[in-house]
Amino acid sequence: MTNRVVKFGQLELTVDGEKLKVNDTAPNFKAKLEDLSDYDFYKNEEGKVKIISAVPSVDTSVCELQTFLLSKNEENFPKDLSVVTVSNDLPFAQKRFVKDKEISTLVFASDYLYQDFAKEYSLFINELKLVNRAMFVVDKKNVIRHVEYLDHNTELPNVEKALEVALSLTDEK
Repeated sequence: MTNRVVKFGQLELTVDGEKLKVNDTAPNFKAKLEDLSDYDFYKNEEGKVKIISAVPSVDTSVCELQTFLLSKNEENFPKDLSVVTVSNDLPFAQKRFVKDKEISTLVFASDYLYQDFAKEYSLFINELKLVNRAMFVVDKKNVIRHVEYLDHNTELPNVEKALEVALSLTDEK
């Protein structure tokens, strides 16, 4: 299996798998929601354009900023756009974060139990068992239309570009 090196602060760590590319089918994955119910990406987000924001933990400043940049205009998002933040945080921590930051429409899915998302999207940091930072835009047919893997977890993805691509795919342009 192919692996690549990513940086987490000054640490060099490994992530297994090939990076997904534009025009690949976005893999389905299961995770946990804040009420501990199962989340199924294909089922829960059916018929929507999706932005997947992958972060190690919402309790870090860079992850918080990435989430803030996505949520700051959430009240203006079209109904057929879903923003899904996936992290290794426990659902309880994600729920607290949503409440504290007054986030209303973003979906938070926890990868702590299954680690299905991180493995399917080639984001599983082996040494830390965390999700590596990335951003994906997936169309209504579950085809990846934009992807950005980050090789250093202190860097931010281009949130504006992801939003631009996602909004161009919605019915309300």
